Amino acid sequence: MIDLEDFDLPEPPVAAMGAEGDVRFDQADIDALFGDFGGPVEKKKGLRAVIESKVISHERLPMLEVVCDRVVRAFGSSMRNLTSDAIDVSLEEVTSIRFGEFMNRVALPAMVGVFKVQEWESYGLITVESGLIYAVVDALLGGRGGNQPMVIDGRAFTTIETGLVSRMLELALNDFAEAFDPIEAINMQLERIETNPRFAAIAGSSNICAIATFRVDMDGRGGRFTLVFPYATLEPVRDKLLQRFMGEKSGRDGVWEAHMAAEIRKTNVTVNVLLGEKPMSIASLKALEIGQTIALHKSPDDPLDVACGGVTLAQAQIGQRSGKVAVRLVTNVSKERKKA
Repeated sequence: MIDLEDFDLPEPPVAAMGAEGDVRFDQADIDALFGDFGGPVEKKKGLRAVIESKVISHERLPMLEVVCDRVVRAFGSSMRNLTSDAIDVSLEEVTSIRFGEFMNRVALPAMVGVFKVQEWESYGLITVESGLIYAVVDALLGGRGGNQPMVIDGRAFTTIETGLVSRMLELALNDFAEAFDPIEAINMQLERIETNPRFAAIAGSSNICAIATFRVDMDGRGGRFTLVFPYATLEPVRDKLLQRFMGEKSGRDGVWEAHMAAEIRKTNVTVNVLLGEKPMSIASLKALEIGQTIALHKSPDDPLDVACGGVTLAQAQIGQRSGKVAVRLVTNVSKERKKA
């Protein structure tokens, strides 16, 4: 038998009785009831603290914002042609967030489209809120409009609803690819649509993603859709997205380049003239004595190789000028360099 007196248990909080007999607790009683005794909260340390940190240090991508601004104009025209309604598309934000945190924020019911960028062999997501889903379905099926469509909870989206929304998603991806064309030509292909975010995981929960959120308003109805690009997906064009304006040449200065070229031409280099070569065994090399002659099989008129750093530049003849040994080039300096 277990005797509870052997354990040191905290005393239960004592409730104060009000004038009318109601029970009242102060903050100390509530903390004691739920086990919060004001102790310090243990801080996360090491790698876990870095991975689970909510502070995200990321590079701003100015060109991605320019692309999204162009998507607003193109997608507005595409939606007007699709629905024949007055459509207003706006860009709400372009920011960065961890993939896991973003997926936890997706309000259900929703549709999550998984698309692939063919040229980069990478994936991205496009999420659509339920309000926009029902607005698009209502508009494409000839709804009256003017009122927010009723969201039916507790059921999955039908095949017809998924097919209608997929037409809108394909338009959005095509318009984004067209807006991205001045930076780099890409092809974005919608692969599948999921209604459960767990089945649309294309990156680790701690991976940083760039997200662009758009709002679509159509006769009092509408909602948001969001494009999600993991930074690993954008890595092939990261340098281009860091540019502040189209066509910027980062890290190149014509004046400095010309100065470098002029200074390089003034640099002194050591040039070697190869008089001849003769293969010898180690035993013969060891047997050499002072005064012994080595025949190089070269006549005074034969051209000699002129080399710099082991690379043959041209051929020359050896001679004498002003009492000094000199060489005279018999060929031009070759652009096709080869090892001497």
